[in-house]
Amino acid sequence: MAELAGLVQRLEVAVGRLEAMSSSGGGGGPAAASGVVSVYVEAYDNLLSGPVAQYTALSQKIGGDVQKHNELMKQAFSLQRQLLVTASNSQKPSDSVLTSLLAPMSKVIQEVQAFREKNRSSPLFNHLSAVSESVPALGWVAMAPKPGPYVKEMQDAAMFYTNRVLKDYKEKYVSVCDGKQLVYTILVSQGPVASASGGAPAPPPPGPPPPPMDLGKSSGGDSGATNHNALFASINKGADITKGLKHVSDNQKTHKNPVLKAQGGPLPSGPKPFAAWPTAAASPARTLPPVLELDGKKWKVENQEGAHGLVISDTELKQVVYAFKCNNSTLQVKGKINSITLDNCKKLGLVFEDVVGIVEVINCKDVKVQVMGKVPTISINKTDGCHVYLSKDSLSCEIVSAKSSEMNVLVPNKDGEYTEIPVPEQFKTVWDGSKLVTTATEIAG
Repeated sequence: MAELAGLVQRLEVAVGRLEAMSSSGGGGGPAAASGVVSVYVEAYDNLLSGPVAQYTALSQKIGGDVQKHNELMKQAFSLQRQLLVTASNSQKPSDSVLTSLLAPMSKVIQEVQAFREKNRSSPLFNHLSAVSESVPALGWVAMAPKPGPYVKEMQDAAMFYTNRVLKDYKEKYVSVCDGKQLVYTILVSQGPVASASGGAPAPPPPGPPPPPMDLGKSSGGDSGATNHNALFASINKGADITKGLKHVSDNQKTHKNPVLKAQGGPLPSGPKPFAAWPTAAASPARTLPPVLELDGKKWKVENQEGAHGLVISDTELKQVVYAFKCNNSTLQVKGKINSITLDNCKKLGLVFEDVVGIVEVINCKDVKVQVMGKVPTISINKTDGCHVYLSKDSLSCEIVSAKSSEMNVLVPNKDGEYTEIPVPEQFKTVWDGSKLVTTATEIAG
């Protein structure tokens, strides 16, 4: 995206030159006459032969849905180049003509986004989402007067998914296309990380097993064979083996003779139950210090206990918020940011204004999320107890849930009150002859 932003700036300069040439009667200009591409087409070609080519090569290496997605992106890049070549040889068209020129590229952009929606179950869904969220940046050609901020906004919109990909594959990636160039991370699964990269060396192989015991030998030397012979000779006696035992009368039994019981003290309690192997004393739980700080583009909110006045106000669109292990606390996020993640939190209340990406709740318990502005998607995963308060501007929000329970969405009424609606947790799946059809069900009674 950095190169694309630079391309936009160079395009603005080139457009100014073309407008000056057209006002002086230059017509299509020398580029049209000589067949030489304009400066911004040349810059775009450099982008195609550089990071776009790398993106294509690595997408083919990954294969699967990523490779199929890349085929659509190749069409989009090709159509945009054709549009730039046409612009270099033409005067500024009317709005209706520009719309018709943009129609093929707009159609492919929609196909790129639709491919992501059709493959939500793909293991590479985050890869597809990173591309789908950033592909509208190709519409910069229709942004006036300066398309640079628009491109930057599309880059920020995809940052959540690129961060997710980096998190999921942080030990397996081979190459990463610069996120400022394509807003897309290319990753390929590899084997274990070698020790040269900073990991611990592999443990040494186990030694050989001990030699088998020789039952024919004994530590007692020659007496071992004699003892074995005597033992087997006794066993061979059969029932006569008990004839050598001495009879014990009742007056010799401690539990039947009060005199012996008094002399011997308390009776033994019998064998003790098997005890667990001795272990080291459990170390006390370590309490980590609370954290509320901006680390690069990430607001880190960690280990907060009973903090009810947490506020993040100095925000930017490119920033994300990550709350981890925050209990019995409230967090308010002001302004418009990229994404918010709640991870392993209990009884946490979150209030935020606008999010351009996604709000994710994962591994949490009894949390409340309130939207004051807009958010396109809220994801709830592995969470027990989640209340989502929507605003009037966020009623079109998509709520995606998995492996979660006790979820409720509260929708505002005209009088300002909320209507609480539970999110289904039980589903029915049937085969309709060609595919599985799943619908939500309710338990009667």
